[in-house]
Amino acid sequence: MSSLSDIVPPGVVTGDDLLKLMEHALANGYAIPAVNCTSSSTANSVLEAARKANSPIIIQVSNGGGAFICGKGLKAADSSAIGSVALAMHVRSVAKYYGVPVVLHSDHCAKKLLPWFDGMLKADEEFFAKYGEPLFSSHMLDLSEEPDEENIAICCEYFKRMAPMKIWLEMEIGITGGEEDGVNNESVDPEKLYTSPEQVYAVYDALSKIGDMFSVAAAFGNVHGVYKPGNVVLSPERLGKHQAYTKKMINSPLDKPIYLVMHGGSGSTDEEIATAVKYGVVKMNIDTDTQWAYWDGLRKFESEKHDYLQGQIGNPKGPDAPNKKFYDPRVWLRKAEESMVARVMVSCEKLGSTGMYKAVEDLADAAPQIGDPKASVNPVVLVAAGAIVGSAFTLLTKVMTK
Repeated sequence: MSSLSDIVPPGVVTGDDLLKLMEHALANGYAIPAVNCTSSSTANSVLEAARKANSPIIIQVSNGGGAFICGKGLKAADSSAIGSVALAMHVRSVAKYYGVPVVLHSDHCAKKLLPWFDGMLKADEEFFAKYGEPLFSSHMLDLSEEPDEENIAICCEYFKRMAPMKIWLEMEIGITGGEEDGVNNESVDPEKLYTSPEQVYAVYDALSKIGDMFSVAAAFGNVHGVYKPGNVVLSPERLGKHQAYTKKMINSPLDKPIYLVMHGGSGSTDEEIATAVKYGVVKMNIDTDTQWAYWDGLRKFESEKHDYLQGQIGNPKGPDAPNKKFYDPRVWLRKAEESMVARVMVSCEKLGSTGMYKAVEDLADAAPQIGDPKASVNPVVLVAAGAIVGSAFTLLTKVMTK
């Protein structure tokens, strides 16, 4: 196995580096945890977990998460895009210092949320024009509620816009059940929870004509949220059929020609996850479990320090004893972070990404990734060159007129 550390740099990865990361995951049989973040605190928790686990990581933001980051008190029409861009800029400011590869991704975008997608893509284009790379590494379009033909057609149109910037596209065909971030599929026809090989190939056939940086979230009974064992029937072995069918159709030498994604992973058994990864899943979404972990850290802290959190002054040590060191947000938020860090590390272990990237220890050269301008000629040089050319032309004219 080639070392991922030798082929992919630490920090936010885009373009060719992102493709190398996904190729390495597919070839070496592991998947990368993709964790939904709603604040700098949750994003930092994910980065810390990745560093401790020596693992690449994906930080993703949803439409609702973006609006929350922007501020729920702001009633701007594009608050989701504003907040998503803000999170991306935060991650770009600190990611390099954690010493592992970080993918910046946006989560489910249904048809009704396309203005949010457009806002992020505009930010990508502006960032690309200045710095030669997009702001985000990848985006997801979830048009699985639409007819397949429309789903694929819209994905193709956006992919044509994304491909020149080498932005990865994740799309979904077949529906993930349950409810997440305002998209409710709890009453969907159960048959739609299972994607067919023909559907997956139709996606591959259309998108591969535009570029190779794309992945497919194919449904195999997945449900958002967490449920009692037995209430959700997953069939990850279906993913192997998708790979075999596409391999046959394109006469590929690869056993796994498609990059696959697993949604609704919270509460899945270790065996189900391992089977999904075996058949080409390179990314698994994690949200419900990490939400609980973040809250659980705070819950335990409040339970343990309850008597110190009932007022600014007064606790078991005395009526005049101050409680600031207990209610300071940095204290209880850190407990939430520590709990989330531990849960993300569990996901890294289950997906096989632990130890895949030795975190860079020497951070002397680390810097925020908020944009290095494209190489261009210094304006002073241009002025000097203009003066020289002008002088030469004047001299030449004098000689010719003599």
